[in-house]
Amino acid sequence: MTVLFVAVIGGVWKEEADNKVCLSVDVRRRGPAPSAGAAIGLEDQKIRHYKIEDRGNLRNIHSSDWPKFFEKYLRDVNCPFKIQERQEAIDWLLGLAVRLEYGDNAEKYKDLVPDNAKTADNATKNAEPLINLDVNNPDFKAGVMALANLLQIQRHDDYLVMLKAIRILVQERLTQDAVAKANQTKEGLPVALDKHILGFDTGDAVLNEAAQILRLLHIEELRELQTKINEAIVAVQAIIADPKTDHRLGKVGR
Repeated sequence: MTVLFVAVIGGVWKEEADNKVCLSVDVRRRGPAPSAGAAIGLEDQKIRHYKIEDRGNLRNIHSSDWPKFFEKYLRDVNCPFKIQERQEAIDWLLGLAVRLEYGDNAEKYKDLVPDNAKTADNATKNAEPLINLDVNNPDFKAGVMALANLLQIQRHDDYLVMLKAIRILVQERLTQDAVAKANQTKEGLPVALDKHILGFDTGDAVLNEAAQILRLLHIEELRELQTKINEAIVAVQAIIADPKTDHRLGKVGR
């Protein structure tokens, strides 16, 4: 089983792994935390550890005792995380749901090959520095956990996954080029404040000048925000501009 990717789209929790084991779980219920709907949706639709008649307490998300019921549920499914580690617990439950989905449909999924594995070069794989690590070594686990805490990376029950996340963050944020780019200072242009109308008068020339400066800074922030919004719109359009039609869903007539 490969790394699981998760997203919440339109109230539906949807996961997809490289080998195409997919789940869609309705998490639109709301509880004491966003994770409440996810936990109940996974139990109702995929995990099904409890009998239907025994899920009443877990479904009663508005009860003040719900955290206790959820904690008991985590113990019953042998989750290594506690209720205080809710994000990690939900991540673990997702992994359990995928394993159960695969187990229920082993014949369907057993012959699938990840797309990236079809064209991967063996030499490239051998050059991967993470392949030969002993992930069960206590020193390795302690070192990865220390780095994850230092870099504020979410914990995961697979230490190799955490190490890969650490590597990505270091490559993107902590390289010399990334640090140099972050430390670059923008050279501003001189501005004649007397040419900009403030629109009100504080009665103090110094305060008026300070207000003009704050207004100009605010306008600059709004321009940066608009640029980021435009970039986000372009990125979304690049995704939706090439839709893929599933002809199996089509039908002729009424």
